[in-house]
Amino acid sequence: MKKIQPFFALVVMGALLFITLYSSCKREPVFVGELPDPIDTTGDTTPVVVTHPCDPDSVYFEAQVLPILASNCAQSGCHDVQSHEEGVILTNYANVLATGKIKLNDPADSKIYKVLNDSDPEDRMPPAPASALTAAQKALILKWIQQGAQDLTCDGGCDTTNVTFSAAVKPLLDLKCIGCHGNNNPSGGIKLNSYDFVKAQVDNGQLWGSVNHEAGYKAMPYPAGSNKLPQCELDVIRIWIEDGAPNN
Repeated sequence: MKKIQPFFALVVMGALLFITLYSSCKREPVFVGELPDPIDTTGDTTPVVVTHPCDPDSVYFEAQVLPILASNCAQSGCHDVQSHEEGVILTNYANVLATGKIKLNDPADSKIYKVLNDSDPEDRMPPAPASALTAAQKALILKWIQQGAQDLTCDGGCDTTNVTFSAAVKPLLDLKCIGCHGNNNPSGGIKLNSYDFVKAQVDNGQLWGSVNHEAGYKAMPYPAGSNKLPQCELDVIRIWIEDGAPNN
């Protein structure tokens, strides 16, 4: 028995060593190729990388000018592709440049700007009973022409970290929707120019169904066939709705 004990001890030690090594291997597996992405259990916390920040002194066509034209002018019966009143189509940059009679050497004499200020409500763009563009909107379009009527783009301008109605949702709706859904002759009888009106559309599901282009809802923004809002802007509306759509 005295001769067997050392051998038995070696066997036990070997077994313990094997278990230790095996357990270690299980804890740290070896992958061939790229390591798999870890599963995110805390939500999307990926920071937004701004590679081309917006210049506050520059006018950006896609983000600032086109929404004004699309919601006030590029509608059925006016200046969409199908109607093209007086040959003017205001649905995208190429069409605006080709048909808006823009004069870079005399921006204020550009047809697209002059019709905004016509004293005759019938000849003004948009025509009565629609409301005239605000002074700020007209000034923005003039500034865009003065800067060369360029198709500038940039990153930024959308923040989902602290979404409120007054600072995030209302300015977005004012820019993208009020041209059709303001006080005067609102499209479909739907107004979006106050919190109460917007909240009513949230409660009946119309707002999210329309901006998210869901089946059974009229897609917004106009004109028909337009793309959805950018994903970040959709996220702003979704976050606010999921928070209870507060008047904050």
